[in-house]
Amino acid sequence: MRIIAGLLLLLISAVGSARPVSYVGGWTLIEESNRQSTAALIHYTPSPSWSLGLRSEWVRDEDYAITSLQPTYLLKRWFGQDYQANIYLQGGIGLASGTSGNPLSSTTAAYAGVIADWETRRFFLGYNARYVDAGHFGDNAMQLVRVGWAPYEGDTQDLHTWLMLEVDHRPESKDPVSVTPLLRFFRGPALLEVGFNIVDPTPLLNFTYRF
Repeated sequence: MRIIAGLLLLLISAVGSARPVSYVGGWTLIEESNRQSTAALIHYTPSPSWSLGLRSEWVRDEDYAITSLQPTYLLKRWFGQDYQANIYLQGGIGLASGTSGNPLSSTTAAYAGVIADWETRRFFLGYNARYVDAGHFGDNAMQLVRVGWAPYEGDTQDLHTWLMLEVDHRPESKDPVSVTPLLRFFRGPALLEVGFNIVDPTPLLNFTYRF
């Protein structure tokens, strides 16, 4: 917990000299649902280097929820002739509380992670890793890799479609490694992802809207 808190302090103190996560002054609403948890995040980008948001995450099988402040820092961005790549640092600190009759008392929770992606107009490669310490509710780690392909190249205001495959590793799960085929659609400020985990039968549903 002390190590994660230290990382978060470093993250918060560093946010001030990089590129934006979203556009300056913009708000973003994100919903995520996977085989382990369901989460909602709303964040604001106050400068061209970082965002700060409020996140609520329900860990379904363990019957607890985490409400936290989440800063996200764009560590590095690359632009090539036909590609873009990014590395983000992400963390959060807040309160974990029992749900569905879980009798455990509330406690401090914290997490830290990294997100990286590389994409062209037709191909995508992404990586995400996170470690969560929720006190007496337990801790968990995950990492995932995504590959994607767009069957056509759309213009700015067109509906964009991606075919993706996600492979995730969650050591504490009954099935540590699982596979999720999914479809990604986005147009303008809205993005929708739908898929189904074929190892641990669970739907995936992610939605993002920037305003």
